Amino acid sequence: MGGSVEVRQFLLRYEGADGGSQTLAGGLPAQRTGQGDAQRVSDDQVRRARLAVANGALGVDDCVQLLDMLGLTLDDDGQAPVQR
Repeated sequence: MGGSVEVRQFLLRYEGADGGSQTLAGGLPAQRTGQGDAQRVSDDQVRRARLAVANGALGVDDCVQLLDMLGLTLDDDGQAPVQR
C-alpha cells in the first residue's frame, strides 16, 4: 500500500473534495510540495475517516487493522500518521 495517496482517495470518496480546499488533478489531490501544505488532512477528516472505517469493518480486529494500515491511529505524540 502506498500510504498517502490511498488515504486521500479514501477521504475524497467519503467526503467529496473537502470543500475545494485541495488542488485536484484528474480527480486526485496534488502531491505535497513543501511544509506549507503539510497539514492537508484536518482533524475532522481523520475523525470522519475513522467513522467510515468503523462502519465498514467486519469486527473490532478488522477495524483496528484497517485504521493502522490507513495511518488513522494516533502515535505517541497524539497525531495520526496521515497528518504528518
